[in-house]
Amino acid sequence: MKLMTVVWTAAATAATAAAGGVATDPESAWYRRLRKPDWQPPAIAFPVVWTALYADLAVSSAVALDSNDVPDVPGGKTAEQEIRSYRGALAANLVLNAAWSWLFWRSRRPWLAAAECAVLTASSADLVRRTYRLNRGAGASLAPYALWCGFATVLSTAIAALNPRAAGRQG
Repeated sequence: MKLMTVVWTAAATAATAAAGGVATDPESAWYRRLRKPDWQPPAIAFPVVWTALYADLAVSSAVALDSNDVPDVPGGKTAEQEIRSYRGALAANLVLNAAWSWLFWRSRRPWLAAAECAVLTASSADLVRRTYRLNRGAGASLAPYALWCGFATVLSTAIAALNPRAAGRQG
C-alpha cells in the first residue's frame, strides 16, 4: 500500500466522519423525544463502531486501489478503468454516508434518512464487491461496513415507523 493512497483514503473518510459529525446531535430535544426500538444499541456503540468502520474503509480502500495484480474484469474493462471506477464508487459512498446525518439530524426527516440509508447500504455492498474484485482480503475486511449500513437502514426505518409525525419538528 502506497503512503499517498492511504493518506488520500484516510483524509476522505475523516472528512466524511467530520461532515456527518457536524450534523449529529443525539442530545437534541427532538431526538430525545423520538421513540426508539428497544433493540437499539447504547449511544456509545455508534462512535466506537463508526470509528472502526471508517478506519477499515480507509485501509481496505487503499489496499484495493494499490493492488498490483488487478485482473482485467468481465465486460472489457481494463484494470486502470476498474481503479478509476472504484474511486468514483468510493467517493459516491462517502457522500451518501455523510448525507444520512444531515437528513436525519438536521432536516429531521426520518423516512427520507431511512430511504437514503438503504441507498447507502446498496452502495456499500457494491463497494465491498468492487474491493473484493481488486483484492480479496481487503474486500472480506470491508464486509462489516456494508453489514453495519444494513443494520443502520433497519434501525432508521424502525425509528421512522415509531415516529410518524417526527419530520421537521423543532426542539
